[in-house]
Amino acid sequence: MSDAHLPFDTAFLDRLADVAIGTGLNLQPGQQLVLTGAAETLPLVRRIAVAAYKAGASVVTPILSDEEITRARYMHGHYECFDAAPAWLFAGMGQAYEANAARLHVSSENPMALSDMDPAKVGRASKANAIAYKPALEKISSFAINWSIISYPGRAWAKLVFPDLSDDEAQAALAKALFAASRVDVPDPVAAWAEHNAALATRRDWLNEQDFAALHFTGSGTDLTVGLADGHLWSGGAAKAKNGITCNPNIPTEEVFTTPHAARVNGTARASKPLSHQGSLIENIEVTFENGRITKASASRGEEVFRKLIATDDGAARLGEVALVPHASPISESGLLFYNTLYDENAACHIALGQCYKDCLIDADGISDEALDARGGNSSLIHVDWMIGSAETDIDGITQNGDRVAVFRAGNWTD
Repeated sequence: MSDAHLPFDTAFLDRLADVAIGTGLNLQPGQQLVLTGAAETLPLVRRIAVAAYKAGASVVTPILSDEEITRARYMHGHYECFDAAPAWLFAGMGQAYEANAARLHVSSENPMALSDMDPAKVGRASKANAIAYKPALEKISSFAINWSIISYPGRAWAKLVFPDLSDDEAQAALAKALFAASRVDVPDPVAAWAEHNAALATRRDWLNEQDFAALHFTGSGTDLTVGLADGHLWSGGAAKAKNGITCNPNIPTEEVFTTPHAARVNGTARASKPLSHQGSLIENIEVTFENGRITKASASRGEEVFRKLIATDDGAARLGEVALVPHASPISESGLLFYNTLYDENAACHIALGQCYKDCLIDADGISDEALDARGGNSSLIHVDWMIGSAETDIDGITQNGDRVAVFRAGNWTD
């Protein structure tokens, strides 16, 4: 796949590859790298491999997908086969992570790739994949290894974000937006990331000092109290994985986040942005939580997909993450709706259904399932973020004594 057809300056792909390996992963000499993405991302994947080998990687293993092959399954696959998944592949990935391989995913997926497919098939296949992927996901959710996600400006994705532009113009516009959000359009991206990580660390440390018992979100149809797990820790920006390597799991990132208490979430939440999930778009999500569990759920579009999502398992209708993102974040101020969780979640405060991050708990190394549950950590096959923040969002921290501390007003930090 040649660079000749690309309608943007590919020098920024070299910068992005360097940031992915040096800042995103902080790949160490001798580490293996498991690298996933769509076939369309090859111009970036190849650069990442070069950057990885220059950094001392021992083996880079690319695993590529293709939208047309994926669609072929839903169009022509036998109905009884949608409970199958490549468990052998995910088991191998889990073994690689067990041996301290790093993990990098290049996101470029068309958010609408499966929107015209049978939701029942999509739901079954998604659940089967989640079950098969669990051994590998555990290494990610527990932050056992250094991992990261970056993005490539896919053409179908670009046309969804910029529908009024030609294919080339749309891809160029998306590329410009992604490079800006990833901080590779500045003279010194490494320095820019160091400064940004320091700012996020200041927010993280303040929240940890507060040790709130809960957060109360109001605005834009949301009135939600999110209890926080016992012994929770806030994280954000660069963090040290359990293998001792400091990395940035998301490029870009604007959030600080922690683990909610799975049984102490009450009230209503309304999505402030659409959720793109497994090739389907879910719009205007509204849910009611009672004692941590969703008891009512609706959506103006994709409701069946959403209902199947929260029925995946016992933990899928409970929260595994709560994240704070100011409305003044660069991604929000771009005014773009990316239809991609990696970007849209960094434009607004959000919550995530499903599996919690165990590294957002004090002394959680080797924690048993029973101990995790006792502290309020949620367990699930899924982890799906969706946005509830806006320019109208107010957030109060509720202290252990029941006092209130202003955290956000009108969508932004109070200090």
